[in-house]
Amino acid sequence: MNTKKVGNFVTQNAIYMVLIVLVIGIAISDPRFLSIDILRDILLQNSTRAIIALGMAFILITGGTDLSAGRVVGLTAVLSASMLQISDYPRRFFPDMPDLPLWAPILIGILAGLVVGLLNGWIVSRLSVPPFIATLGTMVIVYGANSIYFDLKPNESQPIAGLRKDFTNIGTGYFGSGGSYSIPYIVLIAIIVALIVWVVFNKTRLGKNMYAIGGNIQAATVSGINVKRNLLYIYAFAGALYGLGGVLEAARTGGATNNYGNMYELDAIAACVVGGVSTAGGIGTVPGVLVGVLIFGVINYGLTFIGVSPYWQLIIKGLIIVAAVAFDIRKYLAKK
Repeated sequence: MNTKKVGNFVTQNAIYMVLIVLVIGIAISDPRFLSIDILRDILLQNSTRAIIALGMAFILITGGTDLSAGRVVGLTAVLSASMLQISDYPRRFFPDMPDLPLWAPILIGILAGLVVGLLNGWIVSRLSVPPFIATLGTMVIVYGANSIYFDLKPNESQPIAGLRKDFTNIGTGYFGSGGSYSIPYIVLIAIIVALIVWVVFNKTRLGKNMYAIGGNIQAATVSGINVKRNLLYIYAFAGALYGLGGVLEAARTGGATNNYGNMYELDAIAACVVGGVSTAGGIGTVPGVLVGVLIFGVINYGLTFIGVSPYWQLIIKGLIIVAAVAFDIRKYLAKK
């Protein structure tokens, strides 16, 4: 086989090879890792992270970054959970609030994320503040606002618990009989979101403009793309995905605090970069992002499963991130 073709194949599929090697290595240590139940647990635990990473991919492909993602997750988890407690819970956030339709607090959470995304997009596009600084500022603002809300009486910064069964069932329930082959609802939601994002990336004008802006913002402007308006839409879309991720995280864990989502933005950025989203902008795919999330999911779950120290897990994750970024930069420089 032609050496150049082999090199190109490895370059294009390196991320998938890393995932396969990880799974094989862990399975050799403990064959039980290949069971359907383990796969389902990994997918369940990482579904919300996949949704958050897909939101982050929007921003990274434009050449930006979003440090507020994790705090938006915390905000929307607290908002939705505070309105979906059972009526007889002793420390109910809103003691006199009647039971709301399930969709209402979920929608409020998603809209809250969208509003923060719009704010980020407005600061970046209208005030020309670099995305790193803009989202650093909103990260602090959102955490402060969430903490004030979380500290309201009668809650006074107590973890929000006692959530309604119809809400937690979204995060822990299954489509099917409940056996090994049943599919968690939250996994189905993540798949649907991934399909929608794939369509946006590949079949819409917003997606084409997003890649153009990330590839060369000056060329995109000259070609007639309204960069400011598109950035506003992109950040809003990402914020809505963070909001959905926060709502689902509250449903999955059965509670919420103002510290939910802490550092999730770094995990999302790492998953995107490892999944092939270029740090220079203009490059990234939905399958790549999902595989990036799975790689870290396999590391977290699989290495714990076989008894590897959490400290070694951090070292392995760090090495993978550095290698992925170095590989991406080499490809970028080669193209230039």
